[in-house]
Amino acid sequence: MAASFSSLALTQMLPFLPLAQGDIDYQAERRSDPSLIADVLSRPSTTVIFVRDGLVAVPDGQAARVDFETTKMRLATVPGQYVLRELGDKLGDCEETGIIPIFLGSYGVGSEHPQAVVALDVSGFAQKGGGGAVQTQVLGRALQRFDWVSLMGFAPHASAREAGEATTAVALSRWHDNQRYCPCCGCPVRPAMAGWAQQCGNADCKAHESLLFARIEPAVIVSIVDGHDRLLLQHNKAWKDPSHYSVCAGFVEAGESLEHAARREAAEETGLALGEVRYLGSQPWPFPGSLMVAFKARALGTDVKVDGCETLDARFLTRDEFTEALAQGTMAAPGKVTVARYMIEEWYGREL
Repeated sequence: MAASFSSLALTQMLPFLPLAQGDIDYQAERRSDPSLIADVLSRPSTTVIFVRDGLVAVPDGQAARVDFETTKMRLATVPGQYVLRELGDKLGDCEETGIIPIFLGSYGVGSEHPQAVVALDVSGFAQKGGGGAVQTQVLGRALQRFDWVSLMGFAPHASAREAGEATTAVALSRWHDNQRYCPCCGCPVRPAMAGWAQQCGNADCKAHESLLFARIEPAVIVSIVDGHDRLLLQHNKAWKDPSHYSVCAGFVEAGESLEHAARREAAEETGLALGEVRYLGSQPWPFPGSLMVAFKARALGTDVKVDGCETLDARFLTRDEFTEALAQGTMAAPGKVTVARYMIEEWYGREL
């Protein structure tokens, strides 16, 4: 009977999310080794990528491909030995150089020749005008001859492996840039644990020994369907494009579970109570430091009442109605690296 069919019955976890495909072995147990960066850079198989102010370096000319529908992009890389030779004993002195080396991990761990990847955050080096304490051919080329693109522009055109590398590099780079002083005592901090942590410069501060780690802000995102398997799409006040419609989302509050956050956000933004809630997947969202956790839920009713403050419009649509809205341009699909796009595709039954 139609009345007994659940609109979540055929729901499956999302098989692909563009920022959650990295397969590198973090080798977290090695991060406390103070000689780790120098050691891996000395190996012929190690490659270095570059990140700057939330952007990643790609070969010269590739930035023009960002808006293409079908194209391939790759990260700009240089051999680790080049970097080690030019930076030398200044490698770990980020205060002087403005460069933060980050050990991303290795591929082929356990093999005879594992391939390590190091990201160089050159944001501070660039702010020094590319000069200061060090002037190198490699870094000069990175700043002047490589193109720099956003993660949102790069990831849709990249391999899963390089999208993962870029995501981690951007996430840590943005964290280091946003947290330059100890939240406990206000003293300047310096990178630690191969770029994955910070240490307070004040020896009397508790963060000097315990270290500081990047704090991740969890957010829920929910595709809501009704008893007729129509999808709820909404337009938020913060979105400048009037055709931009997406699914319900919001940050998790203190002391709150993910499922409670999903129900609360739906009630606040659309006035809908949710019944069954199913987990779909998650992906990092380093803009600047979130983790998007996706759910699909069934609404217990269809009487939509937007709050008028955050959400301006919300409506249930059939697949045919959504197709027509896309064709007419009254609705536009979310971007290619967003969780929302793949959640909508899961309901829609095909790629957008």
